[in-house]
Amino acid sequence: MRSKAIIHLDMDAFYPSVEVLDNPSLKGGPVIVGGGKERGVVSSASYEARKFGVHSAQPVATAMRLCPEGIFLPVRMWRYKELSRHIFKIFHLFTPLVEPVSIDEAFLCVAGSTRLFGQPEEIAKKIKQVVLERTGLTISAGVAPSKFVAKIASDLNKPDGLTVVPPGRIRAFLDPLSISKLWGVGRETEDALTRLGVRTIGELSRVPVEVLVRKFGKRGTHMHQLSMGVDERAVEPERQVKSIGREETFPRDITKRDKAEQEILYLAHDVARRIRGEGLVGKTITLKVKYSDFVQKTRSTTLDDATDDGRETYRACCMLLDKTEVGKRPIRLLGISVSQLSLPDTEKQVFLFKQGEDFQKKKKLNRALDSIYEAFGEKGVRPGTLFTR
Repeated sequence: MRSKAIIHLDMDAFYPSVEVLDNPSLKGGPVIVGGGKERGVVSSASYEARKFGVHSAQPVATAMRLCPEGIFLPVRMWRYKELSRHIFKIFHLFTPLVEPVSIDEAFLCVAGSTRLFGQPEEIAKKIKQVVLERTGLTISAGVAPSKFVAKIASDLNKPDGLTVVPPGRIRAFLDPLSISKLWGVGRETEDALTRLGVRTIGELSRVPVEVLVRKFGKRGTHMHQLSMGVDERAVEPERQVKSIGREETFPRDITKRDKAEQEILYLAHDVARRIRGEGLVGKTITLKVKYSDFVQKTRSTTLDDATDDGRETYRACCMLLDKTEVGKRPIRLLGISVSQLSLPDTEKQVFLFKQGEDFQKKKKLNRALDSIYEAFGEKGVRPGTLFTR
């Protein structure tokens, strides 16, 4: 059986790097991309900012204290997605087996590409070179026989790194690394393992699996396998998207229902646009509400017919609002997600078209809105009621 050859590719500080690409005067500065300072969180930070202790998911207010000279910028998701699509097209030049992990990260299986492009290490070098030449952005790569090892390898020599782990060197590579590098090992698990005298992956591999199962259940078996370098998962290029959503934390609590409806309108159109971007439709719509005391509630409804339309999503969410305490209790966060995703039913669409022109008009309008958004970003077009948002 042919040995697996997997490359994990991870863009270096992607959001800040894009900001520097578009505004070279920012180069070398501590660029921090995220939300507002009151309740926003850091989405990504440049390596210059990370030296101050700034990291993703950190409150922006904390980042400002740690890095008062930081260059704080809002998230421009439309721009990041634009470059991400371009980069992923480059990945597909080398193999059809590309599994997206996020907007800036992917696994590639290149075992079938070596006759065309050389050994996996050479393929990784070529991908890095083409991405840099065509986008001006750097990317770090890990090459290994498994996804787990390739993922760890890509993270070791950032930025612009390349780490290769040959099949016969997996244990030598893993053994000295901290157990915090293992997937699924958070702070609590790391503390529990430390109490067992385990601080490195090599030490974990020597703990009897029965001990780990008693302590952590089934997860103990999984951790033990990873510590031995065992990861049989294949690269899955057609991994199904289960849901698409968007949520927002507000700088100040929302107390009035009409303001909540305005925010829901914004979120509904954004989520619908993302669904259309994937070429899908969805049936189940979920509204997420987090009150000022951090109590969180979700309410869902399933439509008769799947949709990719922002107005339909908005109407469904407004009905779900009746099942919450919006307007009675202050709200700090609202979110919308759409699940039960599928490809559009062509026969049903033809049937709806025959019922009248509204369906076709809606599709044309959405295509036009998406084109404007692609050209000018989310501020290029929006419902009129959102201009006062």
